[in-house]
Amino acid sequence: MDWQLLSLSFITVFLAEIGDKSQLAAIALSGSSRSPRAVFFGTVAALLLASLIGVLLGGGLAHFLSAKLIKAIAAIGFAILALRIVWTQDE
Repeated sequence: MDWQLLSLSFITVFLAEIGDKSQLAAIALSGSSRSPRAVFFGTVAALLLASLIGVLLGGGLAHFLSAKLIKAIAAIGFAILALRIVWTQDE
């Protein structure tokens, strides 16, 4: 087990998830339900499944594309998202 990679993955995902829409939805659900435990297990399962899909797709893509190309595609995607945010705020 690569503990450094495990720690880096945990910290990255943990920080990215703080205050995002899924956390706010979980807060709203748990506040309005009589079973916050069910909300907890449901959100944990959803995050695990989403992460599993990301890891499997990433591992599959790594067999066909180079890491440099995947990083370039991700960078272009983020740049497009940033430009769309800038352009749509002017309207």
